[in-house]
Amino acid sequence: MATQHRRARRGQGELEGQVLGALREADGPVTAAWVQERLGGDLAYTTVVTILTRLLAKDVVSRERRGRSFVWTPTADVARLAALRMRRLLDGERDRQAVLASFVTALPPDDERVLRALLEAADTGAADTGEAGPRDGGGGD
Repeated sequence: MATQHRRARRGQGELEGQVLGALREADGPVTAAWVQERLGGDLAYTTVVTILTRLLAKDVVSRERRGRSFVWTPTADVARLAALRMRRLLDGERDRQAVLASFVTALPPDDERVLRALLEAADTGAADTGEAGPRDGGGGD
């Protein structure tokens, strides 16, 4: 039997979260090499650049040319990145209502209370601004 020399693979999106987290710890714009070093250097430079480019496409980082390379700055936090992943999964399903119902019924009571409070706050905010809330058709794409 072959010995296991590889380290465990990261879960989907985990590396994006780690890269975004590293950017958020920076004092300002940083290079991909800085991110690579911050994450322990076990990642190839090209992998870090690929992840940064994916984050740019998701609009959670920005980049600016400095000399011959780019410096990167976060424009969102890890929570927004997770929310984007959740939204992408939901958008890929045919029966959104069934998926949402399954998600909500599987929530622990504390998470359900948080979700209810957030929905109520969104409805209250919509009433204050005159905009439609998320449950009456005005909150989606």
